[in-house]
Amino acid sequence: MTQARQAAVPRAERAPGAPWRVSLLTHRPAAAEEFYGALFGWEFGPGPGRRTRALLDGQEVAGIGQSPPDRQLPSAWTPFFTAYDVDLAAGQVRLCGGTVAVGPLDSAGEGRTAVAADPAGAVFGLREDKGPSPTRGDDRHGLPVWTELITYETERVVKFYEMVCGYDQDPAPPAPDHVTLRTDGRPVAGLHGAGRAVPRDRGAHWLTHFRVTDAEVALARVTALGGRVLEPARPGTRGRAATVADPEGAVFAVLQAGG
Repeated sequence: MTQARQAAVPRAERAPGAPWRVSLLTHRPAAAEEFYGALFGWEFGPGPGRRTRALLDGQEVAGIGQSPPDRQLPSAWTPFFTAYDVDLAAGQVRLCGGTVAVGPLDSAGEGRTAVAADPAGAVFGLREDKGPSPTRGDDRHGLPVWTELITYETERVVKFYEMVCGYDQDPAPPAPDHVTLRTDGRPVAGLHGAGRAVPRDRGAHWLTHFRVTDAEVALARVTALGGRVLEPARPGTRGRAATVADPEGAVFAVLQAGG
């Protein structure tokens, strides 16, 4: 791969940036299935390799994989974004100050993928997809509906994701040091510059939001199932959201539509 080849590819073709799916890496997949199945109503089926597909009404909504037993990786949710050419996108990651941890490689049943980190250390994935960007009109309980980057400041990382994923910014920011990223004119992700409020134990990270019909009921269910409430439900621009962790410590958010 050469820089000349990168320059010859239009930015929109390097990576359309549409959300592809979210993936959980955990030490105990069976326990994760029990937790998320009870919380979101997911069912589960075999996936490629040793991965499991999480299904809602037969539709794949997430993937669950087991952490390598010889590595002490924290349990975590990772968003994957589509790219027309993962190799080119991975090259942009490196050129723009990020790192590529895995790949690019061909994953059985999942196409060509890579796992990377932005300059602030937030982990995300890329998946090659030359098809049309998916639309997200579905709003059922248990679906991933939004992802937000919690980072130290937005200026540098905005430029990073613009170059890697071909995003543009919504001209009307929802709040100070908040940025909404768009592809094809649609909002697909948010960036929140939290400064010193970024948790030390997690650093900069992507936070996946799952739709729930009632935030308070969902929080009670999380604790009953052995998870923890990290931030109570509060109103926001996209609804009433709360940050929680599953029993293994993987952090995510629940989001109720409306205030």
